[in-house]
Order: sequence, then structure tokens, then C-alpha cells
Amino acid sequence: MTRLFKILTLVMGAGFGLATGAQAADPAPSFTFDSIDGGTLDTADWRGQPVLVINTASMCGFTPQLEGMQDMHEEWGPKGLVVLAVPSDDFKQEYDSAAQVKEFCTLNFGITLPMTDITHVKGAQAHPFYKWVKKTAGFEPGWNFNKVLLDGEGRIVGTWGSLTKPDARPIREAIAPLLPRG
Repeated sequence: MTRLFKILTLVMGAGFGLATGAQAADPAPSFTFDSIDGGTLDTADWRGQPVLVINTASMCGFTPQLEGMQDMHEEWGPKGLVVLAVPSDDFKQEYDSAAQVKEFCTLNFGITLPMTDITHVKGAQAHPFYKWVKKTAGFEPGWNFNKVLLDGEGRIVGTWGSLTKPDARPIREAIAPLLPRG
């Protein structure tokens, strides 16, 4: 494996930023996350809605993607899309406290979309959601700003790496058919 290939695999994530098309026949389990605002976020509350889950970091070169995430939340949230930010320090680019993350994201990007507390997304300490994604789709974040799209039943529709922006055409095209017609 060439060094460039290894670097691209780390940055882009498994699947090189392409939709995996991996879907389980049965509905996915639900998962709870600690909310950055206190309390919990439960994916079961979003059944019937597509959910775009993105592991984020405040001090990453891809951090400007938070703007695209917020834009997706504002544009497609009223149509049913949930955009979930999962701050993580697994790649050593996140603040030390949830309060610092919340302040940074709110002041710099006007973030109003749901956010979890700082969460592990890879390795033995990964959140159960990310362990399930790895087991189900073979996808584990290789860097910050990897995306996982779930359908209304919580099944994995696609995964994308860091280089694919949240509002990129492939993601938008994967989300559109999952939204209610109306």
C-alpha cells in the first residue's frame, strides 16, 4: 500500500467517501447519546426521519463544514432531516469541555442543530452507535467530519469521508428520497 493511499484512507474514511448502500433487512437498534445541553438524545425519537450523523472537532481543518451542517439543518430540518453533530477528541482536535465546544460552535457557526457531548467514535472506547456502524457497514471514522446517513428505520444508507461536505450532491441525493413527500 502506498503512503498516499494510506493517507487518503485515513482522511476520507472507509469507502472513500462513497455511499455504501449497506442496509440491514431489519430496523436498526436505537442509541442514546449524552446531549451537549444536558440530558440525552435518543435515535428512537427520530424514527421515520433520516438522520445524518457527523463526527466533528472544533480545531480541525474541516471545521468549516459546521456551516454546511447548519445550512442542511435549516433547509431540510423542517422537511424531516435530523443533522446530528458528534464532537469527538479521538483525533486530538477538540476542546477539553462540552461547554467550550458548545460556545465555539454557537459563536462561530450559529449551531442550533442537535449535538452530543464529546464522544469516542473509534476504537475500543467508541460509542455503541459507532461500534454498530463498524460492524454493520465496515465503516469507522478515519478522521473528523465523517458522515453516516440513516434512513427512517435507522438503517445505514451511506457513509462518506471527511472530504465530502455535508451538503455535497451525493449526500443530498441520498437524503432526498428519504424525506416525506408533500
